[in-house]
Amino acid sequence: MSPSPPDPPRRGRASSASGASGSSRSGSGASGSPSSGSSSSGSGSDGFPVSRTVRYVWYVLLLVLGALVGAAGALVQAAWLPAGLLLALLATGGLFYGGLRATGTQAGVVAAGVGWLVAVVLLSFGRPEGDGVFGGGVGELLFLFGGMGVAVMCATLSRLPRPTR
Repeated sequence: MSPSPPDPPRRGRASSASGASGSSRSGSGASGSPSSGSSSSGSGSDGFPVSRTVRYVWYVLLLVLGALVGAAGALVQAAWLPAGLLLALLATGGLFYGGLRATGTQAGVVAAGVGWLVAVVLLSFGRPEGDGVFGGGVGELLFLFGGMGVAVMCATLSRLPRPTR
């Protein structure tokens, strides 16, 4: 019988979890070298190299989009209460999930969430004259806590493997 060819090196999380039952997950392979899944040069979620500058541009863009979606959601949810609240939460969820998929990391959700939360908190303050976007009802609380819940759900989603071609 001829010996079987060695398995090709695996990349990503699956290689660290699929070792022998007694192996530790310290990040080193069987030969003692670091695993090929971790790269300090930065690679995107699909394996293509992504420069640090491009990643930071994505985070800034998501921060600004989060502020815009937060401000628009604050206005829409109060205008058309049942449907507007649902629309605002759907837009918030789309932004957070899009940030996760665009960057491939949970930091994309955090960047969009920070922009969203800053906009919502600043709009909730109002002015000394008594003018404010939020009137202090159940819809505003559902928008605030629902948006934060959607952000937490999107940030804790596991990264799905990319389909092979």
